[in-house]
Amino acid sequence: MPELPSGIKALLPYSSEEANRIAKLFYTKYYSDHLNRSLILGINPGRNGAGLTGIPFTDSKRLEEKCNIKTEIKSYEPSSEFIYNVIDAFGGVELFYKKFFISSISPIGFVKENKNYNYYDEKILQDVLTPYMIHQMNRLLKLKWNTRKIICLGEGKNYKFLSQRNKVHHWFNEIIPLAHPRFIMQYRRKQIDSYIELYIRQLNACLDLDH
Repeated sequence: MPELPSGIKALLPYSSEEANRIAKLFYTKYYSDHLNRSLILGINPGRNGAGLTGIPFTDSKRLEEKCNIKTEIKSYEPSSEFIYNVIDAFGGVELFYKKFFISSISPIGFVKENKNYNYYDEKILQDVLTPYMIHQMNRLLKLKWNTRKIICLGEGKNYKFLSQRNKVHHWFNEIIPLAHPRFIMQYRRKQIDSYIELYIRQLNACLDLDH
């Protein structure tokens, strides 16, 4: 990982034995197979979700209640609440994780002044991280995925960044942008049901007929 600008700290959940333990349980439980899944790409881990648990959009509450994995970590992340509402609407964790794999454009999250910080919030940070993020995306895509259509969480800067790099690297045939769960929970909470329906339509659009 490159050296970060002053005042920005990386979230490194796997430096914790507990995060390593629960992540191993999670990925063993849902991904011990060779299925061809579709990708969902977020921005970067948040400090109350993947930044603690090591599992994208999964806080300890959802990990215990939905995935039946107990943990000493205690956290609540609104984005996780929304994603697991979507997962429930799709058919539950077993079905969802057979069809999809969630990751992030930056696999490492950040904080500044003890608040979540995105890779694009500061130009110098984005510039420093870009070669690293491209490298990590290429590593991710060495695994077997359905790259015909993928979902990008974040319709603004995250989608713009991914689209620009995709034009150069030709990772995906089509990128479907969706409003980020954090935006929905913070600014569109009264419209959650409509957003869940939209997510379900676009998730289904990503699936190949042979899934």
